[in-house]
Amino acid sequence: MELFWYIVLMTMLAIYVILDGYDFGAGIIHLFFAKKEKDKKAITNAIGPFWDANEVWLIAAGGVLFFAFPTLYASSFSGFYLPLIMILWLLIFRAIGLELRGQIHNKMWASIWDKAFGISSLLLALFFGIALGNVVRGVNLGNVVNGVSTQEAHYFFLPLWNPTFSPQTEQLGIIDWFTLLLGIIGVIALTIHGANWIIFKTNSGLNEKLKKVVFTLSFVLLVLVIISLFIWHIIEPKPFHNFFKYPWLWVFPIITFTGLFGLFKVKSFKKHGKGFLFSSLFLFGGLTSTVASIFPKVLPSTNNVNPDLTLYNVAADDYGLSVGISWFVIAVILVIAYFTIQYRVFKGKMDDVGYGEH
Repeated sequence: MELFWYIVLMTMLAIYVILDGYDFGAGIIHLFFAKKEKDKKAITNAIGPFWDANEVWLIAAGGVLFFAFPTLYASSFSGFYLPLIMILWLLIFRAIGLELRGQIHNKMWASIWDKAFGISSLLLALFFGIALGNVVRGVNLGNVVNGVSTQEAHYFFLPLWNPTFSPQTEQLGIIDWFTLLLGIIGVIALTIHGANWIIFKTNSGLNEKLKKVVFTLSFVLLVLVIISLFIWHIIEPKPFHNFFKYPWLWVFPIITFTGLFGLFKVKSFKKHGKGFLFSSLFLFGGLTSTVASIFPKVLPSTNNVNPDLTLYNVAADDYGLSVGISWFVIAVILVIAYFTIQYRVFKGKMDDVGYGEH
């Protein structure tokens, strides 16, 4: 039962990264590349009917985490309390940036909320990448100091950064050179993803420029991914042991690099949706490859005093996990129906679908 709910949780997070990821990327494109009003409107039109529904996947994943893995929920939400509050505020500012921009027809008013939308999107992409880095690197469970736990074995607390900015010190910070690298990879990957969504859903004058942006950033992304794989050996001496133990897991890295190399052909795609497909494959493959590499760990311990949090020592009782399946089936049916209707209603180009104009 633990494995079933773990797959459900990871699937929800993957869907969230793909769906809300293009919203973050669109916000970054809006911040740096949309100079004309018609281009800004094209971007907000492209994500307007979808962004709030996409965020539901994050809430749903949090609900499954609370229900199926309460120990991990308690540990993560206490240890990562500060960055989670920051992410909450960034989500709020991104939302109100979209909603308030069109309420008053004034250039200064619009500029303020354009910046709120764009900067929040950029920082959210950065923070979610950093969050993945923290999971890969692990945390100081039990807050061990000089070989002695100062807290219960599954609790921890991290400041935003430590004085050394190192991922290999006893007292870790949320941001260090390793997690920051993954944060930058997250920003670049989601910028590409957002650009591909805009190309897919609009006939904006930006589209040709965005194809060049995707092509260029794909080289940067490839270099950073290769660097991160080498650096991973510093954090984890045997980062690929699961792939050699279970060879079928190589399907996830194959998906990752299929998506990445497919992005280099973005200029030649006749169908605008192909670029979005390849960036989705990269995001899905990258997340699943990371999860597979640390399985069954869900939050590694960086000390030798307290054990890792694994899929099996953080799960709820079997009875509760079994009862939840019935409600999960109902929820899945409703979600599939909702998203099927939504994406059929808003299929095709979104240039003529106004958003935020009153």
